[in-house]
Amino acid sequence: MRNAPTLALRGRLIRLAGSGTIVTLMLLLVALWLVFAITIGDRFFSVNTLQSMAFQMPELGILSLAMMLALLSGGLNLSIIATANLSGLTIAFLLTHYIPGSQGIAWAGVQVLAIAAGFAVAALVGLVNGFVIAYLGVSPILATLGTMTLCKGLAIGLTRGNVISGFPEPIVFIGNGTVFGVPFALIVLALCALPVALMLNATPFGARVYMIGSNEKATRYSGVDTRAVLLKLYVLSSLLAGVAAVVMLARFNSANAAYGESYLLVTILAAVLGGVDPFGGFGKVGGLLLALIILQMISSAFNLLNLSQFLTLAIWGGILIAVAAVPHLGGKAPR
Repeated sequence: MRNAPTLALRGRLIRLAGSGTIVTLMLLLVALWLVFAITIGDRFFSVNTLQSMAFQMPELGILSLAMMLALLSGGLNLSIIATANLSGLTIAFLLTHYIPGSQGIAWAGVQVLAIAAGFAVAALVGLVNGFVIAYLGVSPILATLGTMTLCKGLAIGLTRGNVISGFPEPIVFIGNGTVFGVPFALIVLALCALPVALMLNATPFGARVYMIGSNEKATRYSGVDTRAVLLKLYVLSSLLAGVAAVVMLARFNSANAAYGESYLLVTILAAVLGGVDPFGGFGKVGGLLLALIILQMISSAFNLLNLSQFLTLAIWGGILIAVAAVPHLGGKAPR
């Protein structure tokens, strides 16, 4: 008979591994790293390659966190890209029309107010999503598809599809600057991922999110105000899209209604590959981040090998199918 400390240690290891998902992803990461090291050589380990991967990952990572929150509740947020673009255009308009010519308190204040206005737009979209889904009972797919179309229509209509560019240096630094060699955007991703992980794993709100994803009706009958939780969750999801908007407009030094459209399905891919149950109720931030690193590694390696980006998408899809099929090979019944 096993003693209590051994059982406790085993329990902690199982929780850390995320039922094997994180271990599987780490093994896949090491395997890919070895394959690309052999096929590409020193170029794959160069500082330029690693820094390029670090610059490209943050906006997709933050958007994937936004998608993950919705998926954990058993829902979906199709409006994250459109929300990010509308928020980014709001920030860009204010920065290009109202910022003073000379540096000073007003110069810095307008930048802060512009970013705050972008977050306000994102929060408003989140409130609409949360209210329609939680209080009116509309399917998350239909509700967020509606807000996606609304946001995209507003963004294109108000700008006529034009690009807004030319931002102050502190804004551009967010997407292109480095701190001791580390891209500042990557630091922003870490500052988003850590609070989300703590919220999900160490707060009553996070526990309620997992409960709703597992069984919303049972959670409601247990006395949890599921509607309030869902409303807050979709606001948080949209606010993360607002953060991604800042990173995107800073990296490109411009904003447009069509930026990042290819990211939508990739955020779902990253979340599911990272161990997030598409039906809700299970998933860890650590798994999501590992999945993002794997996807970015494949993309960068294929770019160094001069292979088509369409082939990259095909490989991503194959990996998703393989990872999703593994649990069923062991006889696990679908939910």
